Amino acid sequence: MGFVRDDAPADSFTAWLRGLPLKAGRPPVRLFDGRLKGNQEAHHAVVDIDVGPRDLQQCADAVMRLRAEYLYSIGAIERIRFDVTTGAPASLPGWFAGDRPVVRRGVLSWTRTGEPDSSYASTRRFLDVVFMYAGSASLARQLRPVTDTRDVQPGDVFIKGGFPGHAVMVADVARGAGGRRAFLLVQSYMPAQEIHVLRNPAGGSLAPWYDVPSGVSLVTPEWTFDPGAHRRFP
Repeated sequence: MGFVRDDAPADSFTAWLRGLPLKAGRPPVRLFDGRLKGNQEAHHAVVDIDVGPRDLQQCADAVMRLRAEYLYSIGAIERIRFDVTTGAPASLPGWFAGDRPVVRRGVLSWTRTGEPDSSYASTRRFLDVVFMYAGSASLARQLRPVTDTRDVQPGDVFIKGGFPGHAVMVADVARGAGGRRAFLLVQSYMPAQEIHVLRNPAGGSLAPWYDVPSGVSLVTPEWTFDPGAHRRFP
């Protein structure tokens, strides 16, 4: 293809995403309850990460899950913080200290009523709460715009905030001649389902990699992102 990956530090988000475990072969994508996803033509591979038993880990939630898992893995607990649709942001350090959600008149606040717990199991409970009260609209507000898709990096997000909206994450990037970038995308969707590597519906020699010039819509199997959808965690 004429594309090469840049080297990445072992503790970087790039290296972590490149190391995501994949299920063998190309198994079907399953929903949170074990049923098969209706559209089995959207994926190239399935990431071997649990979905959870409830219909929570959907599109934007999968983006937040991957980001949080990486930060947890390097001990950067203080950076695990997500905006919610309405109310005070969700903070993992606060959750570890015992902060728990209270919703009054549709607005979320936090009160210190829980027992301190900094275990990984506690982190997963925190993320389920995030998935309940955050989504593509709040995540889009939290991320900062990237104006030039030629600057695409692993961990970037293409997002349409809304009800409904959608979000996919860049899992890997390779560079080619003339500043070209090819990238892989992962997503979850509705209902909550296994995170999977997306096919490129355009096909071609790069597939499943994408090569999208700046200012052009990004067409994925289940969503088309207009120009301006490219974002990055601050």
